[in-house]
Amino acid sequence: MKGTDDVTGLFRHQGLRVTPQRQAIFRILEGNESHPTVESLYERVRAAMPTISLKTVYQTVHDLEALGQVRLLDVGTGSVRVDPNVEDDHQHLVCTGCGAVRDVGLDTAALARASEGSGGFTVDSVQVIVRGRCERCG
Repeated sequence: MKGTDDVTGLFRHQGLRVTPQRQAIFRILEGNESHPTVESLYERVRAAMPTISLKTVYQTVHDLEALGQVRLLDVGTGSVRVDPNVEDDHQHLVCTGCGAVRDVGLDTAALARASEGSGGFTVDSVQVIVRGRCERCG
């Protein structure tokens, strides 16, 4: 995701409202590598802005996704995760103990090529989720 000032400008350019709540969400996501859930974003912003609604957070992350600034992930942990790393081609490691999500670089080109050889199937994207246990969960 671009920096907070850049995303603010992008929202304004697209005619989207820029509120203090949205800017707080931008700041939390900038450089965030933890793939936070929408609910955890809501709780963090709500600590400083008690009147924010969960709907505002969902709308903001959907707007960010539409603008290509984040990816919304369903990695099977029960909550939508927000991935602000849209620059790198990467996949995800998911801890089956604590639910932590991390980026991992995997060469998925071979998977795409193999899939395209299956009855004329055209591959648009490849998503791989690797499950295991992080160092904390052993």
